[in-house]
Amino acid sequence: MEKIIRFLKDWTLPVSMGMGALIYLVFAYVPQLDSAAMVMDPVMEAILPMFMFLVLFVTFCKVDFHKMRPVWWHLWVSVFNLLFVGIVMALILGLRMQGEKLVLMEALLMCIISPCATAAAVVTQKLGGSLEQTTTYTFLSNFLTVILVPVCFPMIEKGAEVSFMSAFAKILYQVVILLVVPMGLAYVVKHTMHRLHQKIVSVRDLSFYLWGCSLMIVTGTTVKNILHAEASVVLLTVIALLGLVLCVIQFAVGRFIGHFFGRTQEAGQALGQKNTAFAIWLGITYLNPLSSVGPGCYILWQNIINSIEIWQERQKKSDRSA
Repeated sequence: MEKIIRFLKDWTLPVSMGMGALIYLVFAYVPQLDSAAMVMDPVMEAILPMFMFLVLFVTFCKVDFHKMRPVWWHLWVSVFNLLFVGIVMALILGLRMQGEKLVLMEALLMCIISPCATAAAVVTQKLGGSLEQTTTYTFLSNFLTVILVPVCFPMIEKGAEVSFMSAFAKILYQVVILLVVPMGLAYVVKHTMHRLHQKIVSVRDLSFYLWGCSLMIVTGTTVKNILHAEASVVLLTVIALLGLVLCVIQFAVGRFIGHFFGRTQEAGQALGQKNTAFAIWLGITYLNPLSSVGPGCYILWQNIINSIEIWQERQKKSDRSA
């Protein structure tokens, strides 16, 4: 039993993804569960935002708000994020891509232009990094996305009719609901409800396991989108493989930047771990819906990397305590 518990702790993220995929496949391919699946589908869509809200609320309860300020590695990670966006945009516009090639590049763009994942701070904390610095960058990257999307998307999809102000307002609203509201609530709880605050922060890894639950739901939704995608297996495979390459590159570049500031873990998570649920929404709303397959596959790759990093950190702690 201890080995099973240890395995679940070390590989929480792959287990969550595997369970999410398995549960969806069971409900999708067992005819007797069709009615239950129709009932559960809207329930899962409603529960996911609640889980994400709770993950952020619990995380922010542990943040020292006085330490939340921009630092130099934030600037360089943002510069490279802009550079990657510029490279993809130059390829799309310079080569005048159409059809499947455009869908492929849009899928990759979604994995770059989307902001730092709200759960990146959770992983950074597990790896012994600065919770406050990663949280600060999460805010900065979200507002960077708010500006980039209305600028870039109309140049790609001419028929998208994305006006700057309407897209800006719509995405800004999502950012406020997703980030600002749970932070404000956490600030109030931390400074006025001390008993409740102590109970929340006393539960070890609470935000991490809440994130595991939300990841299970996101993975199920991703499998659904991939299975229902009207695209060839070849295109889906290429999107998945290039998503893997891009994921490794972004984590590696982030860690390389962080090396110069003594913040390897923080910068790696900041550039590599993306808010894929938000990216899927962006792709479906503004671009070819098939582009959402890119961030859908990116979920798998980034969480495999996260799991390996967390496992390595646990091994280091075990070696030090031995």
